[in-house]
This record gives sequence, structure tokens and C-alpha cells, in this order.
Amino acid sequence: MATPALAEEVRISRGTADQLDAVMRVMDSAFGDRFGEAWTRSQLSGILPMAGVYLTLAVDRTRDAVVGFSLVRTVADESELLLIAVLPDDQGRGVGGLLLDHFLDRAREERVHRVHLEVRDGNPAIGIYQAAGFSPVGRRRNYYHATDGKRYDAITLACEL
Repeated sequence: MATPALAEEVRISRGTADQLDAVMRVMDSAFGDRFGEAWTRSQLSGILPMAGVYLTLAVDRTRDAVVGFSLVRTVADESELLLIAVLPDDQGRGVGGLLLDHFLDRAREERVHRVHLEVRDGNPAIGIYQAAGFSPVGRRRNYYHATDGKRYDAITLACEL
């Protein structure tokens, strides 16, 4: 999915709790508060120390800035992509695909047999996930609560590795 040129421009590395400021900047910018998808700093700092949780950063080498991240939890032989976000100005470059590829590659290395994620119905990223081999397996009705009062379903997608 990601081009070799992008891999030269963007470094993928493990993130730590010390980098939560950068992660929150990406989260707030990418998600905003419109759909209720973003996590709070407290939620992030609470999950990071848990076993099987892995934070990945996408760092633009030219700016030495975090432009995207993913948060993953692996339990037994399943792995869940909890969050993935890219700064709006960096969307469309393939950074999200680079993070998704990294998630899937790590899952294979860890001998995970099934990966899954949840996404708001209508989110354009659904097409990217399906192109990577994910298929819909479930729906949570009215899961996301928008600031305008509207509710959106969550679609659960999974992929066998």
C-alpha cells in the first residue's frame, strides 16, 4: 500500500507515554469532536501500560514531527486496531496505509491469526480497510454520538491472516 518514497519520508517507530502530547495533537486534529470517535488523554495513558498494547508513530523525517499514529492491542492470537489517525494535512499521502501495513506485518510476525477493528459507518477509511482484506463482521447500532445529536453505527471489520 505504501510507496517506497513515502517509507523514506516517514519513519515508523514505537511510541511511548512520553509522546502523548504529539499523539493527542494528531488525535484532536484528525478526529475533532464531531463524531465522538477520539479518545481522551486519560484513556490513552490508562491503556498504554497494559500487556499487549502497542503504540506506533509515523514521524515525518523532514519536519521531525509525528504526523500519524496507531494503537493496537493483542490478546492471544487476535489483534485489534484500536485507533489510527493521520493529521489532515498529511492525509492522502499514504501515511495511514503505512501504519495499517505495519499493524498487519506485526500481527503476522506475532503469529496472530485474526485482526479486527471498528470504524464509524460512513468513514472513508472503510475502503482502505477492505482493500487490505478486511470484511464486515458486525454492526453496533448508534454507537457514535455526534455533537449535533445524530448517532452513527460502528462497523466491525475483521481479516484472517
